[in-house]
Amino acid sequence: MNDKQSELTSIWQMSSHHKAYPPLQSDIEVDVAVIGGGITGITTAFLLTEAGKNVAVFDANQFGRGTTGHTTAKLTIQHDIIYDELLSHLGEEKAGQYYQSQNAALSFARQLVQKENISCGFSNEDAYLYATTHHGEHRLRREKKAYEALDIPHEFVTSTPVELGARAALKVPNQAQFHPLLFLTHLCDKMSEKGAQLFEETLCINVSHKKDSVTVQTDKGHTITANKVIAATHFPFVDGGGLYMTRLKADRSYVVAGSTSTPWQGGMYLSAEQPKRSLRGLTLNDKHYILVGGDHHKAGQGMDARKHYDALHDFAAETLESFEAEQEWSAQDLITVDNIPYIGPLSGFEPNVLMATGYRKWGMTGGICAAQLLSDLIIDGNSLYSDLYKPMRFHSDPSIKHFLKENVDVAKHLIAGKLNRDVEDIDDLENGQGAVVKYKGKKAGAFKDENGSLHVIDTTCTHMGCECNWNHADHTWDCPCHGSRYSYTGDVIEGPAKKPLEKLNE
Repeated sequence: MNDKQSELTSIWQMSSHHKAYPPLQSDIEVDVAVIGGGITGITTAFLLTEAGKNVAVFDANQFGRGTTGHTTAKLTIQHDIIYDELLSHLGEEKAGQYYQSQNAALSFARQLVQKENISCGFSNEDAYLYATTHHGEHRLRREKKAYEALDIPHEFVTSTPVELGARAALKVPNQAQFHPLLFLTHLCDKMSEKGAQLFEETLCINVSHKKDSVTVQTDKGHTITANKVIAATHFPFVDGGGLYMTRLKADRSYVVAGSTSTPWQGGMYLSAEQPKRSLRGLTLNDKHYILVGGDHHKAGQGMDARKHYDALHDFAAETLESFEAEQEWSAQDLITVDNIPYIGPLSGFEPNVLMATGYRKWGMTGGICAAQLLSDLIIDGNSLYSDLYKPMRFHSDPSIKHFLKENVDVAKHLIAGKLNRDVEDIDDLENGQGAVVKYKGKKAGAFKDENGSLHVIDTTCTHMGCECNWNHADHTWDCPCHGSRYSYTGDVIEGPAKKPLEKLNE
């Protein structure tokens, strides 16, 4: 799949050389099969390989091409305003475990980079959660009390190194940032040297069980037999009775990369208010950049995505002197009903299938935390944090409220998509334009590429039958129900869908 058929290429993809791995071409047996080649899957496979396990990793596309390749790549325990919420809903013990597990992941990443001498732009940075309004400052002060209760090192400051108009900010020292794809490339090389097997362009579609093993079937008819299977694929590629499509929300956010005439003053920044604004600096090939992110919405429901990029461009121009944008891209994250990731056995029916998802936009620290937890479960049979992150938990508050809200939203879009959809005349499409059109008497999706060729597809999502919306900025078809995304030719970019959209003009 080329970049014109998927999301806009990120700065990470542009600045790293991808080493291609072959697709699976025969049946295979291993100790552990890891499905998913992002930060969670690759780091888990690395840890298990280091422990002497016979491991194979599989990805439906290319390693790191998904959210890992479209992140802002912050490694921090400061996950927006969350610790006050965790204390209120889960109590001090579990809130403390969340902090401790994320801090352990950050420390592990730092130590691994030093030990392995990984050249991945790793730098220690202070993290700032800043407020520009009275209400935002009030929320920061509540979060500060949570930090104090949980012994989280911090400072409450009234200015930031980068001028953002902040009334106040919570500063957490000694956090970090890095180049995620260079980090993953090193781990892939190391575990490949130690015998791990890596396969790309291999779509896993189902599992079956024997007494002591799990068999995974690929779309090409090959089988993967393993003692344990790890699903690190955002939406699990198999549900196992966990009803994850009803307990996960797909959220989309945007990034603009550019440069300024003034030196970056350091630090990583996130606004306490909406719309979210995230900033960090980086240096690639001796050139300095600033990443400006934010403007999130539920996947498939953002209307014209171009307006989100435009909002970030406007913010950068107002905030950063002589900012010149050079690149832009978007990312997709999953959020659980209680804002804590699902990490551990898929369900009681699938004890040998483990999963990790729902990082709520903090997948770099969260993914490494998941890798530590999953490897502990497989190697030692237990983990200090397994109860906090277990996927089959269900807290009465706020889980029930969020569960009902999300599923009402899905039903609304499922019904609305079948009724009144505005359509355009297919003959009016210009090169580079897509829309819902009337084609042979029926509604369809059409895109005219730069060569003037038409690509017409059935917009009905192959996951649950919702109607996909056209994403003007990324040139994709996005499902508003569960976040599946397709290229303009109908190929799957992001699950839970496994099958492409039907092509109507071949």
